[in-house]
Amino acid sequence: MTIQQLEYVLAIADTGSFVEAAGRCFVTQPTLSMQVKKLEDDLEIKLFDRNTHPVELTEMGRDFVVRARRIVQESRALREFVREGKEELSGSLNIAVIPTLSPYLLPLFAGKFLRSNPKIELTITEYTTSEIVQRLRTGQLDAGILATPLQESGIIERPVFYEEFVAYVSKDHPLRKKNVLQANDIDAEEMWVLQEGHCFRNQVLNFCKVKGSGQYSRLHYESGSILALKRMVDAENGLTLLPELAVRDFGKREMDQVRYFKSPAPVREISLITSRFPVKERLLDVLEKSIIEAVPVKMHKKGKSKKIDI
Repeated sequence: MTIQQLEYVLAIADTGSFVEAAGRCFVTQPTLSMQVKKLEDDLEIKLFDRNTHPVELTEMGRDFVVRARRIVQESRALREFVREGKEELSGSLNIAVIPTLSPYLLPLFAGKFLRSNPKIELTITEYTTSEIVQRLRTGQLDAGILATPLQESGIIERPVFYEEFVAYVSKDHPLRKKNVLQANDIDAEEMWVLQEGHCFRNQVLNFCKVKGSGQYSRLHYESGSILALKRMVDAENGLTLLPELAVRDFGKREMDQVRYFKSPAPVREISLITSRFPVKERLLDVLEKSIIEAVPVKMHKKGKSKKIDI
């Protein structure tokens, strides 16, 4: 049994195709098929049902893949450890960030990170929380940046900062007369929220439930963009909740419509998450440090704020 054979098995399991797996591993399909068959013969087991389309794992194959993925990740981590110890910090990081965070966080740290680490290549993609977790499990990502806790087995959470929620209210809204808001000031029926699939939507709705009714009869428009929610408030009245980083570039007129909450304010915990066996530990440590240094100091600790459960 070799690491290469295990990587071939994982590629087939992830793609459901011997042909696609061969392309992913940069080998010919006959070469990949021969190595997988050799592994099956050596172990006297059958890993795949080759009569299905896409190719499916057998019951033994499913258990085998779980363990094989762990071994391959550890092997990659060991190679990365040796490489990093022999040379200047270099390599590539493939990370993902949730859409409600990426437009506001990335400009704060990405450019500085690359300038400080000229031999590191950084690839960043926007995915929802569930997509990030899935891609971490299959080794398609090195890390994700999102709201936690997740309570996902096999996922390590490294909290980096805590971001408050603020209210953005329309010009004529009664809440503009208040300098500081309390949780029970928020009427869920006046809220504009993100569409299904965004963890920020769940956080907002959980927060609004403190009002008591738990009903959202006016939530007919559900956007995939925080900027669109702001525009709907400007055009159609009502209010929305925004993450604090989203208002850092607001002008004076826009800030006149922002209201902060009385302490303890609602916050969300933002973490760098990895698989249980991260391959590029040293690069991730540098990335984590860069993010912490980029956000306002007051976000470094939760302090007296309360975190909303997702």
